[in-house]
Amino acid sequence: MTVEQFAARHIGPDPDSERRMLETVGYGSVEELMDAAIPEVIRWHGTLDLPAPASEREAIAELRALAARNTVAVSMIGLGYHGTHTPAVIRRNVLENPAWYTAYTPYQPEISQGRLEALLNFQTMVTDLTGLATANASMLDEGTAAAEAMTLARRATKTKSNVYVVDADTLPQTVAVIAGRAEPLGIEVRVVDVDADELPAEFFGLHLQYPGASGTVRDHAPLVAAAHAAGALVTVAADLLALTVLRAPGQIDADIAAGTTQRFGVPMGFGGPHAGYLAVRSGLERMLPGRLVGVSKDAAGNRAYRLALQTREQHIRREKATSNICTAQVLLAVMAGMYAVYHGPDGLREIATRTHGMAARLAAGLRAGGVAVADVPFFDTVCAHVPGRAAQVVDAAAARGVNLRLVDADRVGIACDETTTVAHLETVWAAFGVESFTGAVDAALPAALARTGDFLTHPVFHRHHSETAMLRYLRRLADFDYALDRGMIPLGSCTMKLNATTEMEPVSWPEFAHVHPFAPQAQTAGYRDLVTQLEGWLAEVTGYDAVSVQPNAGSQGELAGLLAIRSYHRSRGEGHRDVCLIPSSAHGTNAASAVMAGMRVVVVGCDADGNVDLVDLDAKIDKHRDALAAIMVTYPSTHGVYETGIAQLCAKVHDAGGQVYVDGANLNALVGYAKPGRFGADVSHLNLHKTFCIPHGGGGPGVGPVAVRAHLAPFLPGDPVGGHDADRPAVSAARYGSAGILPIPWAYLRMMGAEGLTRATGVAVLAANYVAVRLRGHYPVLYAGNKGLVAHECILDLRPLTRTTGVSVDDVAKRLIDYGFHAPTMSFPVAGTLMVEPTESEDLAELDRFCDAMIAIRAEIDRVGSGEWPAGDNPLSNAPHTAAMVSADEWPHPYPRSVGAYPAGVDRMGRYWPPVRRIDGAYGDRNLVCSCPAPEAFAE
Repeated sequence: MTVEQFAARHIGPDPDSERRMLETVGYGSVEELMDAAIPEVIRWHGTLDLPAPASEREAIAELRALAARNTVAVSMIGLGYHGTHTPAVIRRNVLENPAWYTAYTPYQPEISQGRLEALLNFQTMVTDLTGLATANASMLDEGTAAAEAMTLARRATKTKSNVYVVDADTLPQTVAVIAGRAEPLGIEVRVVDVDADELPAEFFGLHLQYPGASGTVRDHAPLVAAAHAAGALVTVAADLLALTVLRAPGQIDADIAAGTTQRFGVPMGFGGPHAGYLAVRSGLERMLPGRLVGVSKDAAGNRAYRLALQTREQHIRREKATSNICTAQVLLAVMAGMYAVYHGPDGLREIATRTHGMAARLAAGLRAGGVAVADVPFFDTVCAHVPGRAAQVVDAAAARGVNLRLVDADRVGIACDETTTVAHLETVWAAFGVESFTGAVDAALPAALARTGDFLTHPVFHRHHSETAMLRYLRRLADFDYALDRGMIPLGSCTMKLNATTEMEPVSWPEFAHVHPFAPQAQTAGYRDLVTQLEGWLAEVTGYDAVSVQPNAGSQGELAGLLAIRSYHRSRGEGHRDVCLIPSSAHGTNAASAVMAGMRVVVVGCDADGNVDLVDLDAKIDKHRDALAAIMVTYPSTHGVYETGIAQLCAKVHDAGGQVYVDGANLNALVGYAKPGRFGADVSHLNLHKTFCIPHGGGGPGVGPVAVRAHLAPFLPGDPVGGHDADRPAVSAARYGSAGILPIPWAYLRMMGAEGLTRATGVAVLAANYVAVRLRGHYPVLYAGNKGLVAHECILDLRPLTRTTGVSVDDVAKRLIDYGFHAPTMSFPVAGTLMVEPTESEDLAELDRFCDAMIAIRAEIDRVGSGEWPAGDNPLSNAPHTAAMVSADEWPHPYPRSVGAYPAGVDRMGRYWPPVRRIDGAYGDRNLVCSCPAPEAFAE
């Protein structure tokens, strides 16, 4: 493989390194290793039917050609997606900066203080603008945020009603996602014209849109009061830019606010990715789904940030979880939060005022030209009445390069945003056949609904308005963090591999970034071709017949796959099948997703080797045979092993009338060697942010396509805003989900080709076994398969060492920071263990550096065990060591400063220094603070 081929750049070990690794593992070739590791019953010996690999230059040229087939029109469609100017300093230093986009979820807070502070800014921005007490660290999009608000209201209300009322002026895609989420849960969604119809006598929740999809700005205070009188909770889906000039939902006692932060500097991207938001009043914060950044303190008593209330995570609560959300949209939330930091409250208010002024001028010009405009208060969206001519007007505007919204045969919707210019207004007037307008314009916002009082008062929203200040702030936060641009992140369960620059580059191109998801089909041919090609390649790689890229996270892919199974059973008159078997080792989201799909979870045990216990499986199948809907199983197993009984498992479930869901989280160990769709699975979701190189971005964006065999294809997610499959439930607000980042996996597949993808899998498995062999004499490797081999990850068991020395898995994880590493996955799937996944992208030098660090740490543990270092005061219990700690005048510890500061093998010139010491998690949960600390906290 020549250097011209991308695979040689993507795969870390060169041929010589590969030979040395094979010698250590005891095999003559990667193929020999894979033949030994993968059970022959599932082994696929063919060659993937993919185009010959393109070079990086060729792939970029092909993507340029696809992009050229998209039309970047002026978008005035609105409906929750708006043009926005991404400040160049944010685009270049966040979106296009690997220090931000290659970071992992901040489960290790000491090395995540930069992105945690950025997310705290985001949470503060949302709480200030909505007037509510607590916001989480982002949701997937507005539709899913609204659906989560519905289920939150159901949990929190005391009423027994199953009726959820939705304002008829809600965004249509939001209505579709709410309805799709409600039906399996037995919730009845009633869409009500809140201006004309009375509320039902009993209901548990009310969803209001502010401003409405029509653009109308309503006084919702009477509706909120009426809902509360009925015992219901109220969600207001609010436009955050509008909230800079309009009264906040919290000021009318709304319980929940939901929406999107897209127009805060995040491109439309044909539907995503965007950071949704969810905020709640005081008293609901501990029911809030998703991630929540809180303020705590470190071992020195200094302020530090961490993820709060982590006991809510699905891997702990499983089927008792109230949501299956396990990712956020961190990278996009950081962008939106920094947009607010950069502009500050005055800048945001100015943008909103100008946007409203454009809409008001547009309306005035239409009226002056004799066009009827809805006589209602509005913020940025105008509804024009042109009986019988709406389609003609929309076509005339499109011919002039401007997209408007066709409401119906008689009405046209026109939305303004921060990118709208007077020239755009003149184009719209011309499409309506009216003259330009230069007269005076009155504001169209009612004074009674005007925002009063200050917002975004925290100093962070006032200090960084020059580009110099903003650039340095972003650099400072990035320097606090550890990401793949610094070194290896050897996380089991969450593959952290190369996110190549060539893959990332097209995301910022205007032809991909600035396309509205509801743009006319004639303008999106390039995007649709890219999606079709990508879905086809993913089907080939997995052995399935059809793929939908709509799910915008792995959790949503799980839900989509289970809903397809549910619909399939119902189509055959077997709607009573509702039991989902889930192994005890499974990813926690599996159980939560099954509950959300209206299924009952039955846990299947694992044997002493970590495999699904086939005897227990038989017992559970026999007990639930008539009600069996599905089994969800991860392959290779969550324990990192190629289980030999997978084909038997599939056959047993099929014989009982069930369907087999194979969680695709570990597909990085299968591509080119086994196909789930061929060895017995019916459906899988794929994590494109793992196997297919979309970066983790600090905890999102992700894409979780659902892949199915032919009999389930009719039940894939439908279009949330119409189309031939609109009768199918939608799981995301846009037909293609987070389409804006699909060029990344497209480029990866296009440049790797069949040979490159297969080699990547083999090298990933080789790397994991190399690590396992090198460390097995120092730490027990908990599970292994045929001939003692692991798959793409291995579990190191620290429990015996903890029992004899008191050194915990936390101590080892924090000490690895001193050695210059992000810790492996802690205590999942087995408490007291570390799960290591080196990936194919790390070269031998980095693999050896990690193994050497782990071996050196074992020697340190032995010194604690021997009594040389006391149990409570040693380099492990005090880790991580900060620069402030090791340079302090006092050093009361029984080991030299140099041991804390510069462990064996650490490059003294390039040492990463965490900004805080070990963080007290319990303190942060007891004293829950989830917005920027008060200014006086900075007095230190």
